Amino acid sequence: MLDYNEITVKKFIVFQGEPYEVVASHVSRKQARKPCNQTKLRHLVTGRIVEQPFHMSEKVHEADIETKAIKYLYSAKGEIWFCDAKDPSDRFTLKSSILEGKEGFLKPNTIVDALVFDDKIIGARMPIKVDLLVKEAAPAVRGNTVSGGTKQVVLETGATVMTPLFINEGDLIRVNTETGEYTERVDKK
Repeated sequence: MLDYNEITVKKFIVFQGEPYEVVASHVSRKQARKPCNQTKLRHLVTGRIVEQPFHMSEKVHEADIETKAIKYLYSAKGEIWFCDAKDPSDRFTLKSSILEGKEGFLKPNTIVDALVFDDKIIGARMPIKVDLLVKEAAPAVRGNTVSGGTKQVVLETGATVMTPLFINEGDLIRVNTETGEYTERVDKK
């Protein structure tokens, strides 16, 4: 059981019988009133965000979320195929909503941490940064800094990212999967 002030960011809790992740938390006290923890909770299945205050007398259960390593195989016809990292014959599909639209940054055989609640996969944690090859990049035009010195490139997975003008076709770049932004160019080995 977690007290009202132990409900902090990145904790998983069970609220009204459903699993939630705490996105924001702030304990405040207004004049003569008792302290209150103002939280924002993200539902781990639907992704919906709710604001919920927890008062001093309230307690919640910590959600029993397990992580399981799974390997990305491929995407086809709106389905995303994975397998158990240790057993390639154990194949299954996941909805794209579980990956929150970030499947464009996955290469085949990428290991992803699946969040498991009540023996059901309810979410996935991708690697924070991935290295991807640039497949298409428009040539940089000298003096074209009206757009802030950036251009759109297409990566080997089909995803598009804004990069600096010096990125060319065939370059290996590092992308932050949480924000979907270019971070750096990687040296080829």
